Amino acid sequence: MSTAPEPDPPVADTDTRFYWEGLAKGQLTVQECTACGRRRFPPMPSCPYCAATGTVIMEATAGTVYSWITVRRAFQPAFAAQVPYTIATVDLDGGGRIAGRLEPGEVARPGLRVRPRFVHHPTWTEVRFHPE
Repeated sequence: MSTAPEPDPPVADTDTRFYWEGLAKGQLTVQECTACGRRRFPPMPSCPYCAATGTVIMEATAGTVYSWITVRRAFQPAFAAQVPYTIATVDLDGGGRIAGRLEPGEVARPGLRVRPRFVHHPTWTEVRFHPE
């Protein structure tokens, strides 16, 4: 039986460091614009709504499933033991949209309320979503 290889760790930069450090602490964090107050994800240097550069970091603790896809065929033999799995797009409370694994995947439906959970790999942390 083969096991999935450990993925390369994400490379944090100035704009994403807070996000990866937050995940390692068990927090899902997003940026909130200090000018217009809108939250955004993924992290970026300026607000996509008003172009301001000021930001504060906020914790996102829940969200709602917007869409999903269930993967039923491994694209590489090393990942065969992981299928099926479901990737959901989640609208975070307060703003921002993120994709992550939904567990259990068979519960996927529009509007499902979910909370983040964290999977700690040897060199990075992954966010996954579970029903409330």
